[in-house]
Amino acid sequence: MSDDRWHTVLVLGGIRSGKSAFAEALVADAPRVRYVATAAGGEDDPEWLARIEEHQRRRPQSWSTEETGADPARLTELLAEAKPDDTLLVDDLGGWVAGLLDPARQPNDDEADVVALATAVGATAARVVFVSPEVGLALVPTTPVGRAFTDALGSTNQALAEVCDRVALVVAGRPVWLKTGTGTLSGDIPDLSDKRDESKNSAVEAADRTVPIPAPSLVSPVAATEVATVAEVAEVADVAAAAEERDDATIVLPVGAAGVVFEPGMDLPLPDGDAGPDARERLTTVDFAGTGLGRLSEAVEFAAATQGTVTPQPWSAVRVLLLSGRHAGGAEAGDDPEDVERRVAQVENGEGVLSRLAGSAGADIAVLRTAPAAAIEDGPATTDDEVERGLQQGWLLADAAATAGKDLLVIASIGVGTDAAATAISAATTGAEAVAILPRVLLPGGVYDDESWMTRMGVVRDALHRIRQEPRGAKDILRELGGPDLAVATGALLGAAARRLPVVVDGPVGIAAGLIARDLASQTRHWSLLVDAGDLELVRQGGDVLGLNPVLELGLGLGEGSNALAALPLLRTAIGLASAVGVHPAMLSEHGDAGLTDLIVPNDDEDVDFAEPVPDGPGPASTTPE
Repeated sequence: MSDDRWHTVLVLGGIRSGKSAFAEALVADAPRVRYVATAAGGEDDPEWLARIEEHQRRRPQSWSTEETGADPARLTELLAEAKPDDTLLVDDLGGWVAGLLDPARQPNDDEADVVALATAVGATAARVVFVSPEVGLALVPTTPVGRAFTDALGSTNQALAEVCDRVALVVAGRPVWLKTGTGTLSGDIPDLSDKRDESKNSAVEAADRTVPIPAPSLVSPVAATEVATVAEVAEVADVAAAAEERDDATIVLPVGAAGVVFEPGMDLPLPDGDAGPDARERLTTVDFAGTGLGRLSEAVEFAAATQGTVTPQPWSAVRVLLLSGRHAGGAEAGDDPEDVERRVAQVENGEGVLSRLAGSAGADIAVLRTAPAAAIEDGPATTDDEVERGLQQGWLLADAAATAGKDLLVIASIGVGTDAAATAISAATTGAEAVAILPRVLLPGGVYDDESWMTRMGVVRDALHRIRQEPRGAKDILRELGGPDLAVATGALLGAAARRLPVVVDGPVGIAAGLIARDLASQTRHWSLLVDAGDLELVRQGGDVLGLNPVLELGLGLGEGSNALAALPLLRTAIGLASAVGVHPAMLSEHGDAGLTDLIVPNDDEDVDFAEPVPDGPGPASTTPE
C-alpha cells in the first residue's frame, strides 16, 4: 500500500464491458490477492457456470478465493479483518446485492447492510478494488423484483462511490475515471484519458529527447518468399514529430513520442468476442467426413477472433522476432555463450533450423541482441531506465511488423541463462514451485547436466528470497528478475495487442513475457496462441495461468520459435479447410441455400421466426382414429 493511504477503487461497467479484466489489472502487481466471489446459485445454468469458470481461469494460481454468496454479511467482515498488506478484489457487488435480497434472508434491513458495507470500506486498512454493474443506463425493470434489485444496487454504487478513493467506468473495454484522488495505488493507477491528453501535448517536446535503440537486423531465411529490410522496422520511428537521421545499425526513437505509458490497466483492444465462438460452432456443420479438426479447432477459433470473421484466412505474412539476451551469474550455468552466438549468426546468415523453418513458412526474421542482464542472485537484473527502454523498443518492433503488413508475430529466443530468468519470473508471478518448473540443462549429445541445473535452482531460490519484501509490479519484476530481453518481449506483446496483431508464444521467454504483459494489460493474453508446450512444465503451467491451452501435444524441442514454425503449416491447413469447406448438405434447409436459416412461416399479420410444425396425421398421443 502507498504511504498516503490511497487504497480503494470502485470499477463500474455494463455486462461484458471489460470491467472485471480492468479491475484484475489494477491489482496484478500485488504478491497476494484475495478474490472475493459474491455469486451464488446457478448450479443448473450452464451458461452462468461457464461465465464463472472463465473468471476462474483468468486468476493467477497465487490468488486465494473467498466465497460470500451464501452470506453477504461476510464481505463486511472480510473488510474489517483485512490487514494493511492485504489486497482484496470483490467481483461483483451485483452478486452481493442479489444475496441481500434473497427471500430466505427476509425480512431484513437491506439499507442498514449497505451503510455497514460503506462504513467498512471507509475504515478498512487493506487495498480493495470493487467491481459492480452499472444499472442506471437501462430501462426501468418491468417486474417488482427487477426494480428492487436495480434500486438496491444503485444505492450501493452511490454509497461506495462516496467512500472509495477512485471510481472508474468501463465502456467497451475502455476505462474513464469518474473520481480521482491524490494518492496512488501500487505506485500509480493509470488515468488513461489524462495520459492521452498529456501525450498529445508533449509529443513535440518528446521528439527532442532521444535515446539510441539498437535496430534488429532483418534477414531473409533460406527459401524465404519475402525479403524484409531494416527500413521496415525503422519506419515506425516516423511517429516522431521531428525526423531523425538513421543508419543500418541504429534507429533514434523519441521517448514517449508514441504516447505509450507502461502502467497497469493499459487501454488495449480485445479480439472479436463473437467471431471465435461462432467459428467453432460453424465447424459442427462443415462437410467433413469424420469428426473434424479436433484440437486444431482451437487455432481456427483464435484466428477467427483475432481477424474478426467467422471464416478466417490462414496467416500469410509472418514475422519472427528473435531475441538474444545474456543473463550473468549462475543463471548461465551449463550454457555455452560461444555456441549461442554461433546459432544466432546462423540465423543471420540464413542457416540453421530456425532459418529453414522460416523459409518454408515464408517468414522473415528480425534478430535483436539485447543488452546483458546482471546476476539476479546478487541484485537487480537491470535498471528502471533499461526496462522502459526495452518495453518501448518491443512496442515499436510490433508496431513496425503491423505497419509492414504482417499478420502473425512469433516470439523466438536464443540466449544465455534465459531459462533461469523465465523460471524466476514465473515463480514470482504465479506462485509456482521453482523446483517443479525449472527446465533441465541439456548438453550436446543429449546429456543432461544435473549439476548445472542445481546451480540454476540455487540462483532462482536466492533471487526469490532477495525480493521477498519487494513490490511485485510488472516493471518491478522485469527490473529485479527479467532483464532487457524480457522487457523487449513484453513490449512486443503489448504492442502487438495494440495493433490487433496475433502472437505465437513458444517457450520460456514468451511465457514469462506473457505473464508480465498480463499484469500491465490483461487483453494481451487474448492475442496470444500457444502451439505446443513441448516437455517444459514451465511453459505448461505458465500457459495454464494465462488461459493458453497448447493447440498440439507434439513434445517438440527444436528451440523457442522453431517449435511454432514447425507446426505452422498444420495450423494453416486447418484454418484454410475450416473456411473453404462448405456446410454439409444435411444441414441445409433446402438445396442450394447457404446454410441453416430460421424457419419463416407466412402469417396473415406478420412473419414469425418459428412455427410449430403441423403433424401429417394423428400423433402417438392422439385419441382420434385415422
